[in-house]
Amino acid sequence: MSETVYPLAGAAALERKGLRDRVYDLILDMLMTADIAPGARLSIDALARDLRVSPTPVREALVQLERTGLVVREALKGYRVAPPLADEQLEALFDARLVLECGAAELAARNAATLVPLLEHAVDEHRAIGERVRATAHEHGGTWPVELLREYFLIDWNFHHLIFEGTGNPFLLDMSEAISTRVHRMRQTVRSGLSDADEAVAEHAAILDALRSEGPEAAAAAMRDHIEKVRIRSRADVASP
Repeated sequence: MSETVYPLAGAAALERKGLRDRVYDLILDMLMTADIAPGARLSIDALARDLRVSPTPVREALVQLERTGLVVREALKGYRVAPPLADEQLEALFDARLVLECGAAELAARNAATLVPLLEHAVDEHRAIGERVRATAHEHGGTWPVELLREYFLIDWNFHHLIFEGTGNPFLLDMSEAISTRVHRMRQTVRSGLSDADEAVAEHAAILDALRSEGPEAAAAAMRDHIEKVRIRSRADVASP
């Protein structure tokens, strides 16, 4: 007698989630370019046609993107690209990063033996893509393909994500995900045509050195120095015409 095989109840939901995630990534790529102005309307039906999907995964992706601050929903009007971050929002983001990431670096230093080899690889990856970013900027007059920008941002943030993982604290890891979406928002807002890749790599290397040999307080101080320098560079980008 043959055995009856029942379909998994969650299979359809998993398939839909995979499609939503792919749609999310495609819309995120669009938002990371300079082609869509802040405040521009995002039509669910038009996006669905362009992406050749039904409106449902587009709607779900926009709900997810709303949580990042990249898009905003207006009652009876639908979704729009979010306006640029106000100065006070930018400062609040960096204040939050200081509180979370300096504490995370100090905690992660307890697991330095495990964490340092991972961060060494992350810094090597960051250095390599920084060189690609610099070379591409020379070739294209200070601009970069969106695919390269996205890859750079993911590799850059991976260094920070590894430190959060190194704390072994699931609550901090959850908070890091919320921060990472806001960092996406900042990068969508702050566009200067210049790369700080060389500075960021050097600052990550300094954090790594502190974790490797100097202890928790030094690691926290190196992280603070990095975030404050990114804050200064972001202020300059906002102020530039």
